[in-house]
Amino acid sequence: MFTGIVEEIGTIVGIKNGEKSSRLNIKSKKILENTNLGDSICTNGVCLTVANINSSTFEADVMSETLNKSNLGLLKIGSKVNLERALRVNDRLGGHIVSGHIDGIGQIVSVTKDDNAVWIAIKAQENILEYIIYKGSVSIDGISLTVAYVDDSLFKVSIIPHTGENTILLNKNIGETVNLECDLIGKYVEKLLGLVPKNQKSKEDLISIDFLKENGFYI
Repeated sequence: MFTGIVEEIGTIVGIKNGEKSSRLNIKSKKILENTNLGDSICTNGVCLTVANINSSTFEADVMSETLNKSNLGLLKIGSKVNLERALRVNDRLGGHIVSGHIDGIGQIVSVTKDDNAVWIAIKAQENILEYIIYKGSVSIDGISLTVAYVDDSLFKVSIIPHTGENTILLNKNIGETVNLECDLIGKYVEKLLGLVPKNQKSKEDLISIDFLKENGFYI
C-alpha cells in the first residue's frame, strides 16, 4: 500500500523489452534508502517489485497486464517518473490509501493557471468516472489529489506549487496520458453491497415508482 505522496522523481536509464513485457532500470537516490530486493515501489502510480538494486538504480519487471492497463509502455530512456516506497504501519497517511493497481488511463485535455495553482482537466472513460467523486481522492500517476470538479466526460484537479515542483505532472502536455487509480474504498463498498456498476445497469436495475411501492417507500 502507498499514500500517493511522491517521495522522489526518478529517471528511466534502461529498458529491456520482451515479447509482451519489459524490465525498467530506474535511477534514483532517496527511494533506494532501506530498500531491499522484493520491496514494492510505486512508479507513476503502478506498484512494481524491486528485482535488482545497486547504489544508484533499481530494476523492476513490468508484465503484459500492466503494460495494457497503464502508460508505462510509453516510457523512454530519460523519462521522469514519480516514485514512492510502500507505506509503513507507523507512517503518517498524508494522502489516501493507494494500492498501485491502475484502473485505467486518462488523457490531459487542458491545463489552466489559476494564481498560485494550476487546474488540470483529465478525460476518462465512464467506468472510471463513476468512481470519481467531487471532493474525493484520486491517484494520478501515483499522486494523491482531490477531485475539484467532475462531469460525465472529465474531472479536474488543482495542483498546488509543492506538488507541481515535486512531481512530474506539470511537465506533461495536453494530449499526454496519466495512470489513474480510483479510491479503493468505493470499489470495495460496491462489491460487498452487490451494487451494479453504472455502465452495466439495464432498465430493470433503475428505480421506478413500482419498485418504490413494492418496497414501502411510496404512498
